[in-house]
Order: sequence, then structure tokens, then C-alpha cells
Amino acid sequence: MQLQVLKGLHLKQMLLASAALLQENKTELNSLNVFPVPDGDTGTNMSLTISAAVREVENTNNDLSNVVAALANGSLMGARGNSGVILSQLFRGFATSMEGKSSIKPLEFARALEEGVKTAYLGVMKPVEGTILTVAKEGAKAAFRAARRGEDIIGVLQMAIREAEETLARTPEMLPALKEAGVVDAGGKGLLYILQGALAGLSGEKAHYVPEPVKAEKITAEAGAGLAKLGVMEYQYCTEFIIKGRNLNIDKMRQGINPLGDSIMVVGTGEMLKVHIHTNHPGQVLELGLEQGTLHDLKIDNMAEQHREILTKDAKNNGHDNSWTLATAVTPPEGEEGLGVIAVAQGEGIGNILKSLGAEQVVSGGQTMNPSTQDLLHSIENSRYKDIILLPNNKNIILAAQQAQGLSQKNVHVVPTTSIPQGITALLAFNPDNSLESNGEDMSAAIGGVKTGAVTYAVRNSRFEGEEIKEGDILGLIEGDIVTIGKEPAKVVMELVEHLVEKNSEIVTIYYGDAVTDSAAQKLVAKIQKAHPHCDIEAYDGGQPLYYYLLSVE
Repeated sequence: MQLQVLKGLHLKQMLLASAALLQENKTELNSLNVFPVPDGDTGTNMSLTISAAVREVENTNNDLSNVVAALANGSLMGARGNSGVILSQLFRGFATSMEGKSSIKPLEFARALEEGVKTAYLGVMKPVEGTILTVAKEGAKAAFRAARRGEDIIGVLQMAIREAEETLARTPEMLPALKEAGVVDAGGKGLLYILQGALAGLSGEKAHYVPEPVKAEKITAEAGAGLAKLGVMEYQYCTEFIIKGRNLNIDKMRQGINPLGDSIMVVGTGEMLKVHIHTNHPGQVLELGLEQGTLHDLKIDNMAEQHREILTKDAKNNGHDNSWTLATAVTPPEGEEGLGVIAVAQGEGIGNILKSLGAEQVVSGGQTMNPSTQDLLHSIENSRYKDIILLPNNKNIILAAQQAQGLSQKNVHVVPTTSIPQGITALLAFNPDNSLESNGEDMSAAIGGVKTGAVTYAVRNSRFEGEEIKEGDILGLIEGDIVTIGKEPAKVVMELVEHLVEKNSEIVTIYYGDAVTDSAAQKLVAKIQKAHPHCDIEAYDGGQPLYYYLLSVE
């Protein structure tokens, strides 16, 4: 089979098969984690990202320029975790090189792969070789060499796959941590599955793809209660749709619908725009959309009905789960002067603490459950404030937070918190009377003054710095690095405290998870106090999953 010209239908087939193969192997990718802690979510994040792209692609026609526009926008908005964001950037660069084209030839296809690599490298502040970036780069180089030799589309893709396989096999030599753990880079292997799936799609193999469920945004009880107190809404209908056409004008659409409501979001490209608004006149909004192009995926929700529904909480954990799941958050009037803080966290107790310290919203997410760019963007746009501080509180959420920052019409500052204790420290430095820039600087500086630890368990057998780790072992981490291994959480905490506490340390704070009882936590506090009488010891019920304890020392 020879394929000298790639069209929109071909690319659709490629993406569908790629999503199917990635979905089939996401559990394997999740297990390829350097540290055997329960946060191996690379496969899940990449699968959800490409699934979001496929949903957009399936709803467009077979014109290549429309397909790539949907690919870029769907992956951008659906990106989760660092691997998902990098994947979305690969897709974005790939799509950019095809804008306005109805078909491409092998050399153009290879150049599109190279453009994806360039975009992805630019999107990462400190690119690391031996990761998905390297696999993508070497695969694209091989594709270009194949195209120059006269290979067809299939031949070009085959050469990219061959080089990607060889590069992936070398990733343990590039990153010692991979070698010691006995794994290859998970993101790189995920990309290999995407390329292999694309080849299968071009070859006519049928894809067994089941769409990933759309994850609804969760807002903690205190945030939900705050929304519930708003009473009568200014705008009743949440209106969402996609506009498809040629030379679409984002600014014109934004300006046209601006007087009609709030929580306005218009993002996309010259061929496809995604529109979101809370309004009392959805018909007028749709008319403005029709002036630019054709409408797709229309969704109009009566938020008054949703408002009543969220007041009924799902009963679980003996009736103590204080959270609601919202398809679309109820939005207070936007545009107030002042600053809003949005934080990402898991655990009812952690959410309540963040709210008590001044967070306006708490987006549910963290280890193994990274919110998407769109989740974060909706929270930003749903804020009543014009200026926003965003606390990702996890290193794997920072890129998605920065991507949401770039998409928002509001003034957003991302404070790069990598843990809940850092997020709490940042909030303690927050002053609503100061400017966005001043708060950003102060909060970023504050997180440098806190040392953080965490206690969790090993999810698989592994090896770290010459020491064997067995599944079920209790792991003590400081700033994300494993420093101690034991059999009992309390003992591991005591060992961590010895590493963290210094002569000038004053406060030790522990946040205990949903697997720890109040009495066990209090016994631990007494032990720490006895060992370090010069420190104030504080304990809070965080309710976080997966991690027995989170610690901070100041």
C-alpha cells in the first residue's frame, strides 16, 4: 500500500487508532514510574488528553485544516499532567504547519512532526533529555530523512516509529533514575504507542476505542456552600458551542457576546472557536456565532436547576463526604476588583484549610487525579475576581496551570507550589490588599522558606539508590525524593522529622490522611513534641488519599 497524500479522513483514522492503543496500554504506562509511589498517572493523563482531542476531531468534517484545528484545540483544553501538556504541544505544532491545507505530502508530514517537536521544546522551561521530548525529536528527524529519500506517508511514519523505539530503549542511559528503576520513560513509550496506533489506523486496522469519560470538576463543600448562598443568579443559562469556518475572529466574537453575560471564554483558531458564556439570552449568543460560521456541539444548561441539585450532597463515607460534582460551576458575577486565589487539592480537610486561609475556590486534584487545562480555566473564568492567584500544589499540574493562565482573559499569576504544605505557606503570605504582582512575588518567596515531607506506600517492587523497595513498604519523601523506607507510617514520620528539623526550626505541622485515625495522629504529635520540645507541633485532619501524612517544617 502506497500513500503519497495525507487527507483529513486519514488523520482522523490515525488519531482514533492512536487513542485506542494508548487507552489499551495506559495501565502499563502508569506502572513505568521511577519512584514506586502512588502517582504513576502518565498513561491516564496522556489517554485523557488524546481522548479530549478525539472528541473534538470526531465532531468536525473531514477537511484536513478543520481536523488539525480540532486536534490542537481539543488536546490543548483537555491536557492533564506534564505528559499531557507536552503531548498537546506536540499536537499543536503539528497542526500549525497544516493550517489552511486540504492535504499534505510526505515531506510536509515530516516537517509537521518537526514543528510539533519545536513547539513542545519551547513550551517546557527546562527540557530534559531522555523523556518524551527526546523520543519525539529523534522520531521526527528520522521521518524527515525518510521523506527526503522519497518514502511515502506510511514509510515516513514507519521510520519515525523505528527511531522512536531505539531512542526509547536508550532513555535509561540518558537518565540514571530510569536505569536504576529498570524502566524506560513512560511519556516516551506513550508517544510510541501513539505513533504505532497512527500507523495501524493508516493501514486499515479497526480501532476498538471507548471514549474516556469527561471528568467533572469538583468544588469543595465550603466553596459550594459559598456559591449556594448567592441566591438569585444574574445569568441563568450556561451556553457552550463550537464555531467552525474560515478566518474566524476571536476578538470580534468576544466583543460581541461581552454585553450578554459573564464567565465568557472564547478560545481556538481561525478555523474553530470554542465559546462559553453564562447568559439570559442564549439565542442572541448563537446568532452572533452564526455570523461567523457553523455551530456544533451546542449545550445550554439551566443553571438554576443545577443550583438546586448541588445542594443535595452525595452520601458516602458514612455521610461525611462534603463535596458536590458539578458539570458546570455556578458562577458569581465576575469582574470585582481585588484578588481571588484558586488552589488545587485533594481531601476535605485540606480543602477547608485552604478556604479558611483565603482560597476562593478549591479544585479537586492532585496525585493520580490531575485536573485538565480546561478544568483550571473554567475555575479561573468562574471566579468573581479579575485578578487570580493560581496554586497548583503539585509539580505535575504546573504546566497545565501555566497553559490555563495563557488562555484566560483575566490576569493570572501561577505560584509554582509543588505540594499542599507549600500551598498553605503561600496562602499565609497572601495579602488581598496588595497587588497581583506583589502577592505573586511574596507568595513565591514564602514557599522557599518551608521544608516539606510526605509519607506514602510503594505500589510496586523497585530499587532506589541501591536499596531494594518492596510493594507495600512505607516511603518517606522530602521535596519529592525518597529518604527513608520502613514498615510503619508513624516510624517513618519520626525519621522524616529528624531529617527536617534543625536547631532554628520553630513549627512542625502534620496533615494526616484518610487512612489515619485522630488518636493515631495525636499519639504521633506527642512523640514529635517529646523529641523536639523547642518546636510547636500542630496536627490537622487533611483527609487526603494515598498519603498517610504530609509535613511541613518552618
